[in-house]
Amino acid sequence: MGCLRILLPVTFFLFSISGFAAHILIPMDEETQTNHLKAYGITYYALEKQLEVRWLLNYRGGSFLISDSEDLQKELKIRGVSYEVISDSKTTSILEEIKSPSKNMESVELEKAPKIAVYSPGDAKPWDDAVTMVLTYAEIPYDIIYDREVLNDELVLYDWLHLHHEDFTGQYGKFYRSFRTTPWYIEDKKNAEEMAASLGYNKVSEQKLDVALKIKDYVVGGGFMFAMCSATDSFDIALSAEGVDIADPMFDGDPSEPNYQNKIDYQKTFAFTDYVLERSPMVYEFSSIDMTEKRNIPKESDYFTLMDFSAKWDVVPTMLTQNHTRLVKGFMGQTTAYNPNNIKVNVLIMGESKLNGEARYIHGVKGKGFFTFYGGHDPEDYQHRVGDPKTELSLHPTSPGYRLILNNVLFPAAKKKPQKT
Repeated sequence: MGCLRILLPVTFFLFSISGFAAHILIPMDEETQTNHLKAYGITYYALEKQLEVRWLLNYRGGSFLISDSEDLQKELKIRGVSYEVISDSKTTSILEEIKSPSKNMESVELEKAPKIAVYSPGDAKPWDDAVTMVLTYAEIPYDIIYDREVLNDELVLYDWLHLHHEDFTGQYGKFYRSFRTTPWYIEDKKNAEEMAASLGYNKVSEQKLDVALKIKDYVVGGGFMFAMCSATDSFDIALSAEGVDIADPMFDGDPSEPNYQNKIDYQKTFAFTDYVLERSPMVYEFSSIDMTEKRNIPKESDYFTLMDFSAKWDVVPTMLTQNHTRLVKGFMGQTTAYNPNNIKVNVLIMGESKLNGEARYIHGVKGKGFFTFYGGHDPEDYQHRVGDPKTELSLHPTSPGYRLILNNVLFPAAKKKPQKT
């Protein structure tokens, strides 16, 4: 399944190699680059300044080639990003090498700085979410939106959407057993019910379903969606349970429907199929999709492998897997990894652990848009628990796990042309 190629609804322009002035090369290999994460922020900055930017796929770890400017060099020095000033002849030589049919490389133009939204409750701490943390560290601007904005159709203002680790089923993250008497759980439940009522809903689960349907429409219409941890499987579960009450009384005040498992419609989902829902409210799990409780591997052996793709033919997954290593440290979450038996055949597995028999990083097409699901909570915090201190990304500036997130942030910047009919 991991080698399945998706037919994409867009194609990407490649660069000619004529007419170059001096350029800045931002190498992204392991040996040279001292701050991979801030390199993405610099690339975003260059797009905002309307400089010419190319993503050199599979060249020195997925390097960036940017037209030279004095301001850019100042920013590179301020942010501590390694770079090289290269001549016209060197630029031509690099692009000729990449162009060669014998090289699994490609040059892709990045056209614009995508406008980014993070779907997150306003009271969430910045360190609650890996994407929020890495965007802040990389100095990439973003807006926080939540249910009210989504239901008011404000998603059309954005090119890229990240789903904070949300529970779209209205079961409050299945935290009931361990945290139902804690002040934060009680307060979160109260706030969620008050918001639902203010928006005209009788139940939080009904509101979350409508939010999920709006997000689905956003992707189908051409949006780019990225999600991690429980936002991935709970999103699909909510879509598949449209019109079916799967929440028990402690979540929504009335019993769930009898025999609701047989009423699940897998055709409505993005990525997952044939899963069995976890019926007990006392179990910290949504369904058979997640592999967390099925794993039996020590932390020091927990890694997953990024798949290799043809840069010239499979441009999209090649962009999304750019890294300075193919072996990435594993990390856990409420949803840690995905059962391959529950992944649809048209969804691409981009990162997997054969040792655990699990998928960690998957991607697919929905309508005119794209989605990427990434298992786990924080790539540099192996087993994050409620109340744990935040991760300091200044201690992990070369994190391969965080690089995968930032690949997705730049993905919508790639220049596209309409599909031929």
